Amino acid sequence: MSRILVVGGGLIGIRHLKAVAANARCTLVGLVDPDTNITVDCPRFADMSEVPDPVDGVILATPTHLHAEHGRYAAWRGWPMLIEKPVTEDLTQARGLHKAIKAAKVASLVGHHRRYHAPVQQLKSLLANGAIGQPVTASLIWAMRKPDAYFKDNWRSAHGTPVLLNLVHDIDLLRFTLGEITGAAALRGRGQRGETRVESGAVALSFESGATGTISFADTAPSPWGFEAGTGENPNVGTTGQDMLWITGTRGAISFPSMTLWSGQDWSRPAEQVPFTRAENAKPPLDAQLDHFLDVIQGATPLIDVADATRTLDIALQIEDQLQQRTPAPTVHS
Repeated sequence: MSRILVVGGGLIGIRHLKAVAANARCTLVGLVDPDTNITVDCPRFADMSEVPDPVDGVILATPTHLHAEHGRYAAWRGWPMLIEKPVTEDLTQARGLHKAIKAAKVASLVGHHRRYHAPVQQLKSLLANGAIGQPVTASLIWAMRKPDAYFKDNWRSAHGTPVLLNLVHDIDLLRFTLGEITGAAALRGRGQRGETRVESGAVALSFESGATGTISFADTAPSPWGFEAGTGENPNVGTTGQDMLWITGTRGAISFPSMTLWSGQDWSRPAEQVPFTRAENAKPPLDAQLDHFLDVIQGATPLIDVADATRTLDIALQIEDQLQQRTPAPTVHS
């Protein structure tokens, strides 16, 4: 039985806490959060320094700007850690955290939980095994309209761009299934809410394999297309079941999350749909991630550690920097 501590009592932190409490392989040490208004039925600590040993692993679900500080402290205590995404706020912090973890010889796992979706694992395997030949292009859409209250009287009104809040997941999904991203170029869309914040845009990507890809994104446009809507993974996002990623290859194509597989030759014949059974999740991905973290504590290889997640962060920051450097087009008020 691994003894797990959860740090951070926000939306995702509470989900982690419930997952730990329900898992037969671990016990909950308690919750660390200075906010006394959070009501949970477990031991409470205002700071990690108050937590007595033994702790076998810690889940860091605090705001991103605290990840590096909290991760270094966990490493100093000798605690293997699962850190929510993005791994840190910037590359300097990420590299410093990696150095501290390596020096302390503790294991790390980063919460890019989409890697634990059974269809994502299946997509990665199909592409690696040549189901559509050599991948050529990928097209991804993430378009939602976040409620106005999401931005009211908080840090998101100026800095809560979709890139580090949402697209970092999609970037990691593309890295995981298609391989390393070697270049990114971004264009910024016009503002809709009257804010200076980045709201929408388009990104072109190049992959180490020679494939190219695009991402179209917006948090001002209601649509059926996005990972959360397509997979139904987030209780706060309405489920549509629609595809949001389309990949072409030299012998066919596949769309996700329906895992609709196509085979084709040249344009003289229409592509034909290939009968195929999509893999289904045996348990929610967040629970599957916890199971893997418990394995990592026991010595298993992490599916994505701090060093790997830093490469995802690097691409996200390159995109964010390009978007921030562009002057927003005039705002349109609805």
